[in-house]
Amino acid sequence: HGALGRLLARLAVAAGGAPTVWEINPARAEGAQGYAVTTPEADERRDYRAIYDVSGAEGILDQLVMRLSKGGEICLAGFYSAPVAFAFPPAFMKEARFRVAAEWAPEDLVATRDLIERGALSLGELVTHRAAAEDAPSAYRTAFGDAACLKMILDWRASA
Repeated sequence: HGALGRLLARLAVAAGGAPTVWEINPARAEGAQGYAVTTPEADERRDYRAIYDVSGAEGILDQLVMRLSKGGEICLAGFYSAPVAFAFPPAFMKEARFRVAAEWAPEDLVATRDLIERGALSLGELVTHRAAAEDAPSAYRTAFGDAACLKMILDWRASA
């Protein structure tokens, strides 16, 4: 439930959806705006038509397939450091579809800007930390080691 997960959930809400977000780290379970955040263990649903994974978690695909309705789709939008693999028989039985999202297209940015301008999408609280450029070593440790840090901005104004 980092910055990308929150943004994706907010986009779903703006489109009229009611997403369910899984988060296993209590430090990242807060911050929902119009959607539910739960753990995989507490979620009893097994009929999702669409599941978006932005976690990049290794081995999560089998768990996601079991949550799909027949003909459902899984969209992989995380950064996966290991090859993505899954057990074929359950995916076959569910007639699962898989999609990979790699980057924002120009029309995505236009649509998102329009939502922001209409007040239907908030970008608030997605950037949680700021640091001066000269503090980059400490900032990087925070950005990659502190679960409460969703996004870090390094301010280069005083370093130019």
